[in-house]
Amino acid sequence: MSKTNKDLRSKLKTEIINAIEKARQNGQLIQGDIPQFIIEEPADRSHGDIATNVAMAGAKIFRTAPNNAAKAICENLDLSNLLIDRYEIAGPGFINFFLSKEYFSGVIKEIEKEKESYGQSEMGKSEKVMVEFVSANPTGPMHIGNARGGALGDCLASVLSKAGYDVYREFYVNDAGNQIEKFANSLEARYLELFDPSYPFPEDGYQGEDIIEHAKNFAKIHGDTFVSKEPMVRQKALVDFALPKNLIKMKSDMEKYRIHFDNWFMESTLHNSSKVKDVVDLLTKKGLTYEKDGALWYKNKEVCTKILLSEGKTQDYIDKLEFKDDVLIRQNGNPTYFAADIAYHKDKFDRGFDTCINIWGADHHGHVMRMKGAMHAIGYNKDKLDIVLMQLVKLTRNGETVKMSKRTGKAIQLSDLLDEVPVDSARFLFNTKEANTQMDFDLDLAVAQDNQNPVYYVQYAHARICSILRAIEKDGISIRECSVEELNKLNSKEEVELIHLLSSFDNEIESAAKDYDPTKITRYVTAVATYFHKFYNACRVKCNDESLMQARLSLCLCTKTVIKNVLSMLSVTCPDSM
Repeated sequence: MSKTNKDLRSKLKTEIINAIEKARQNGQLIQGDIPQFIIEEPADRSHGDIATNVAMAGAKIFRTAPNNAAKAICENLDLSNLLIDRYEIAGPGFINFFLSKEYFSGVIKEIEKEKESYGQSEMGKSEKVMVEFVSANPTGPMHIGNARGGALGDCLASVLSKAGYDVYREFYVNDAGNQIEKFANSLEARYLELFDPSYPFPEDGYQGEDIIEHAKNFAKIHGDTFVSKEPMVRQKALVDFALPKNLIKMKSDMEKYRIHFDNWFMESTLHNSSKVKDVVDLLTKKGLTYEKDGALWYKNKEVCTKILLSEGKTQDYIDKLEFKDDVLIRQNGNPTYFAADIAYHKDKFDRGFDTCINIWGADHHGHVMRMKGAMHAIGYNKDKLDIVLMQLVKLTRNGETVKMSKRTGKAIQLSDLLDEVPVDSARFLFNTKEANTQMDFDLDLAVAQDNQNPVYYVQYAHARICSILRAIEKDGISIRECSVEELNKLNSKEEVELIHLLSSFDNEIESAAKDYDPTKITRYVTAVATYFHKFYNACRVKCNDESLMQARLSLCLCTKTVIKNVLSMLSVTCPDSM
């Protein structure tokens, strides 16, 4: 809610408490505690602009029917210094308040003053938050899941920043472990088969065309000189050649997608600095590891069970989760991905982040409790590690599933999507469905330039406002600042509803930040566009009443500001014409 709204609610709460005390002094209500009550917007605005449940919440304390309590409170309520026009008691005891014209003019004045800062909240109090997202495997091209994770993660980071958090974006590069070994084996096989077509390709090797291309490009430079080298030397040379190129491509794709990371964290640095070894030693020191079959295991089942029992879960519930212990060090002495992941998350907190948020695919569901449990096991607050699980994306065209790129005839990659679909559409559409829901991404809708495309619909509202302003200036009319009395003329249903919606921007920001749900912001800005179009169709901006015209121009400018502020958060452009 806007500062105007917050200030009103704070003062109203104080006046309600004062009214309760006065009613008690007058003998209308019995003495007792002040009940916990809320002030909120009713679902149906015909019931008022804001409402309180104080009479119902305090019925037991007041020992009277909610309606009687509501009457007693209202009889002692002083609203003279509040921007409230009137109130009424409704239903089982709600007290509904109708805002004054001055309240709505105050919202306009606030937006005009704050401009691009409008909507900013201090909720986060500069708490340091890391959002780790995408973190795609560097051994191959990024896919459609990364497209959704990128849009969600980046927009969530923007929402948290707008909500007052100190936000840091990070990409975790798995440049060590099994996947790099497999990458090396695949590159080696493709390189050697260039000189011996019968050379066997590993059964679990990476089959992508990118592997073949890397091998050919390596051979163009080095010829067959590495055929006779030792396998370890050959594989290292191939990985050192191919991996940086993959990373350059990943960074290029992210830049094209308008995602800028503060850090690309390399897993190899954890191993090179002994941080993986250190965390394994720490778990061993705490008695949470054991040896079996030549490997070192982590007591995941024991740790998770203790946590859930302490949270009141039953043993039967825990048994159904079927926790298993995890290998930390393999028989060959190499650490597992899980060991490195524990070290990585420990490193995040050691770098001073208060909260760490990960955007993971839904297939990592079973990994959530393991990682939170591991943080608890090494002495960190597991509740400061939050995981947003993201469901799968299905691409559709003409109502049918699409799996292959029209350009390459191969599986669709992030880069293919961005070649076909405008970045504005991709970022906006991926943020129209909550992360925990499966998503059909309609390629036809994404390129459509009509109101069926949500991002086009919102951008068109911005462009329409710009068109109105250009036409006004062309007619030689100067746009000026309005007085409160002039802004009070904005009293039609469409004008009031639009202003009311604009006033809730920072409330939507805070709600999205609390729930880690940036889709609330896309829904909000779509609603703003809808209410603006309703206002535009019902209220003629250029009219004979000069004061009313200026007031409506002020409303247009404020709507333009809010739309631009939201789209900027989403890294979506705001065209002046369409």
